[in-house]
Amino acid sequence: MRTLAIGDIHGGLKGLKQLLEIAKVTIEDQLIFVGDYVDGWSDSAQVIQYLIELSKTHDCVFIKGNHDVWCEDWLRTGDGDPVWLAHGGQETVESYASFSEDEKKQHLYFFADMSLYHIDDHKRLFIHAGFTSMHGVEKEYNFRNFYFDRTLWEMVVTMNNNLKQDSELYPNRLKHYSEIYIGHTPTINFYVDKPMNAANVWNIDTGAAFTGRLSAINIDTKEIFQSDVLKDLYPDEIGRNKS
Repeated sequence: MRTLAIGDIHGGLKGLKQLLEIAKVTIEDQLIFVGDYVDGWSDSAQVIQYLIELSKTHDCVFIKGNHDVWCEDWLRTGDGDPVWLAHGGQETVESYASFSEDEKKQHLYFFADMSLYHIDDHKRLFIHAGFTSMHGVEKEYNFRNFYFDRTLWEMVVTMNNNLKQDSELYPNRLKHYSEIYIGHTPTINFYVDKPMNAANVWNIDTGAAFTGRLSAINIDTKEIFQSDVLKDLYPDEIGRNKS
């Protein structure tokens, strides 16, 4: 059995389907999604429906991202945060035009059931954005950091990669986990189109919302799988700022 961690999808159902085909995913594989399923390309509601169906046949873990929080709030209240609407939310609202109220309610339950983080038996942490507590995610003072924090990634990309985990200089918040898998901050911001590794952190958001691809990584072998560039899969759509 493989465990594949999958980056931010942002409404790109065509990229997700292509990625799972390229990775030759079977029912024996575990799939861990690090969040931001919606907002961006035109298939946000369709992505959620696809994932609901996928979870019936596959072992899936769904982590909640900041865009998922915004969408969940809209599904619950009918009101869209103006920041959300300006950063891909409007496209998500439009994608729900053909969905019934019962289907929307099913999606709301799906969002509500998502985890804020996942820790496996090998002390590998999966989280959308990051955390700030030196004592680990269980001691985080503000759970919003789980889907909004960028300081974790900002810290590790400036670290000396020769620094060992048992060093006194190694940041304490990293020592709790053998590896950490995140999304949220696109690697294309650093001119890299594949998952990036810094210290014991893997960033698997490769900019599918913008000009990048959707990526998956085998967490044991570090084999990487990628879709085509999403803008090529949606040539009639104009990507918007979805950070």
